[in-house]
Amino acid sequence: MGLTPQTYGKMSEQAAPKSNTLMNVIKAYIIGGGICMTGQVFLSAFEAFGFGRTDSGAWTSIILVAASAVATGFGWYEKLAKHGGAGTLVPITGFANAISSSAIESQSEGLILGVGAKIFTIAGPVILYGTAASVIYGILFYIVYLVRQLG
Repeated sequence: MGLTPQTYGKMSEQAAPKSNTLMNVIKAYIIGGGICMTGQVFLSAFEAFGFGRTDSGAWTSIILVAASAVATGFGWYEKLAKHGGAGTLVPITGFANAISSSAIESQSEGLILGVGAKIFTIAGPVILYGTAASVIYGILFYIVYLVRQLG
């Protein structure tokens, strides 16, 4: 049976589940905002107990990363992501989830060839392109700075 690309496209559109984009955006906003609000509560609590801004930020980050890793291990983060979608990709918790899930999936292959080799499978591209983008932004910022100094 020879399918044309147009016929295949129509078939896949009919078979694909319909998504409610507005509801998905609202849920992502609420869940992502909830994660950020939780971080802000920890940050404010540490500052209220007399920690400095830097120490408060460090402890907040540690707690969010640890909570995300534990939630990934128990399968809770996946359930949250099913409803929150992109809202769960809030940088620090989403990054911790990506690393934790890769480590959990590859642990049966051993510590070196499993976990060690595959822990950054998902997070690797984020690190690579994030670093590359920051270099490019830094160069552009420097060029703008020089132009302003000379002008």
